[in-house]
Amino acid sequence: MRPDRRSFLTAALAAPFLIRPAFAAEEPVKLRDLYNKDRSFSDLALSLEGRRITVPGFMAPPLKAESSFFVLTKMPMAYCPFCESEAEWPDDILAVYTKRTVEVVAFNINIKTRGVLELGGYKDPETGFYSMIRLSDASYG
Repeated sequence: MRPDRRSFLTAALAAPFLIRPAFAAEEPVKLRDLYNKDRSFSDLALSLEGRRITVPGFMAPPLKAESSFFVLTKMPMAYCPFCESEAEWPDDILAVYTKRTVEVVAFNINIKTRGVLELGGYKDPETGFYSMIRLSDASYG
């Protein structure tokens, strides 16, 4: 039996839906997967730079009220880890920059953030907070 044009077109149109990449950006990325043990960026983080990703975690208490960014941590933190000298600095964090003023979520509520992954040093002009990795143009809920 010889394939006809309709069979060929049907197969060609279906192929992109049958092929799945090793990692789809729609799947949530764990904070720990963005870093290597030496705190450098993982291969995954480098491959996702500039792409819109989803990362679950917990909102750390904000550095200041009426801010357009917050820090996402892998574990709930009842205190601001950046304000207390005795507090242990979290090793897996992500700055999350939103377009609107952040509405604070309780520290123990798991949230999902979605934004464009940016790597490299950045100093927030309002707070002086320095981040090496962050989500920009982000939303959360």
